[in-house]
Amino acid sequence: MKNKKTVVFLTSFFILLAAGFSFWAYPLIKNSRKTKVGFFGDPGHAIRPFKFANQLGDSITLDNMKGRIVVVEYFYSTCKGICPTMNENMSKVYAAFRNDNDVLILSHTVDPLRDSVQALATYSQQFGADPEHWMFLTGDKKALYDQARYSYLITAVENHDVDIEDDFIHEKYFVLVDKQGRLRAHENNGGELVLYDGTDEASVQQLIEDIRELKSE
Repeated sequence: MKNKKTVVFLTSFFILLAAGFSFWAYPLIKNSRKTKVGFFGDPGHAIRPFKFANQLGDSITLDNMKGRIVVVEYFYSTCKGICPTMNENMSKVYAAFRNDNDVLILSHTVDPLRDSVQALATYSQQFGADPEHWMFLTGDKKALYDQARYSYLITAVENHDVDIEDDFIHEKYFVLVDKQGRLRAHENNGGELVLYDGTDEASVQQLIEDIRELKSE
């Protein structure tokens, strides 16, 4: 009888010990698995006010971004190089959050002369893009390029004196903006920030995971 009581006691003790360890360790394990999304750009960096037209011809401003997680890209509809791959990958981001009002995609043209509202409306149809969640934007070329360089830091400014007519941005990166309007990027295990390559499926999948992480902040 004494041995039986000892077995019961020890069994109960180790069950309680295991339960206590799990309760203590779970938050640590959970946090160790969390995606790290760092801050990109100088402290206090902010998105400049803007006004562009989407594929419906509606005016889109900074107010449309407020309180939403935003993915930004620059492309042009007649591109035969990286743009088709970028937007095929962007469609995966769209599919992951297409019914989520917290997430917005802004695809800016770098060729507004050709990419009119009507041209972007036609282009957007191949992706089944809902204008409430995936906007294709056009407008004044200098304003579009200034947003790329100074708001989204999407490209380095190599020549401040370049004629805007000759200027051309053609970058492969997607930019992630959080609900507070701050630029974000993936932080690897070495603490380095990694930008999202719109031509790389693995990088785009990481972007999707990081958006989910931002939604829980």
